Amino acid sequence: MKFGIDRLLAEPELKRPLERKRVALVAHPASVTLDLTHSLDALIAAGINITAAFGPQHGIKGDKQDNMVETADETDPRYGIPLFSLYGEVRRPTGQMMSAADVFLFDLQDLGCRIYTFCTTLLYLLEEAARHGKSVWVLDRPNPAGRPVEGTLLLPGQESFVGAGPMPMRHGLTMGEMGAWFVRHFGLDVDYRVIEMHDWLPEAGPGYGWPDSRIWINPSPNAANLNMARAYAGTVMLEGATLSEGRGTTRPLELLFGAPDVDQSAVLAEMQRFAPEWLGACAIRECWFTPTFHKHAGVLCNALMIHAEGPLYDHAAFKPWRLQALAFKAIRRLYPDYPLWRDFPYEYEFERLAIDVINGGPALREWVDDRASEPGDLEALAAPDEGRWREDVAELLLY
Repeated sequence: MKFGIDRLLAEPELKRPLERKRVALVAHPASVTLDLTHSLDALIAAGINITAAFGPQHGIKGDKQDNMVETADETDPRYGIPLFSLYGEVRRPTGQMMSAADVFLFDLQDLGCRIYTFCTTLLYLLEEAARHGKSVWVLDRPNPAGRPVEGTLLLPGQESFVGAGPMPMRHGLTMGEMGAWFVRHFGLDVDYRVIEMHDWLPEAGPGYGWPDSRIWINPSPNAANLNMARAYAGTVMLEGATLSEGRGTTRPLELLFGAPDVDQSAVLAEMQRFAPEWLGACAIRECWFTPTFHKHAGVLCNALMIHAEGPLYDHAAFKPWRLQALAFKAIRRLYPDYPLWRDFPYEYEFERLAIDVINGGPALREWVDDRASEPGDLEALAAPDEGRWREDVAELLLY
């Protein structure tokens, strides 16, 4: 099984169009080859003329812990090339940045979730490449969440850095496929190419998207393992809630919630009563933690942890977006006046509630807060959107 970067390095006919071209790389810590050589080092060692590199959110080094923590531009101390930040003074590459290369290689490991900002970074790069007459190649990597699709489509007017377009939370695409959707959906006149993977089997267990032959490396500081990647399309919604997502612990974004003033046993029982059909594809375990930083720092929290792994995991049936919505709903039913929604600037959106920015509209929050709503009401919102998305992207699937 080969990722795009490994094929580019190994197959001369793929590298040949890069001869006599200035090439830039968009990368982060998980941008590595099979033997864990960073893509920047590997490409330069292969004789490709790398003239600049770009880092997304969390930085090319992956050292920035939280959202809205920016990275400055710098110069690479080994190669003397500029390292441009796409999460610093700008999110969209400037004309000066685009002038640094002819071909832009995009080699970011994604998590298969719309809110993970690498999707939007790819869109902005494609738009600027179209404007400046540059080429974009995606060196494709697996979607570790696999092919399942879940969530409502982002509504028109709800676009943001965590919402590049009308896609669901869990989109089921690789970055190469996503780039093709961007080109088609936005009508971009850009020279776009995907260096496809060889033998990626997104429906094969036990990885269901992530091959056993590859070592997991955090694409961002809190993406520590495959369990997190599977759960993330749900647990990321905690960033818009007052509940802890586990930042300040060793297992962030693998929790349905953490809080000092919410009884996890009662919440789990209410979840099982209200919508048991959304619970059966994974294990839910009661636990406790004391965050060292972030929400509830230094305070003992009750929590529910997701285990989307091992013999209790059912890949086809696991629905993290619904599962997280159910946890919110159970808390709202048990604690009607709980201040659930976090009111703070989220990814530079200052007017809308963070939970609405995350979901690309208010529907999920309104379902949670409506005391009369039932599981079928959320199903009626999401299922048609999920069907439309599957139909929309069917012809773009490469694997």
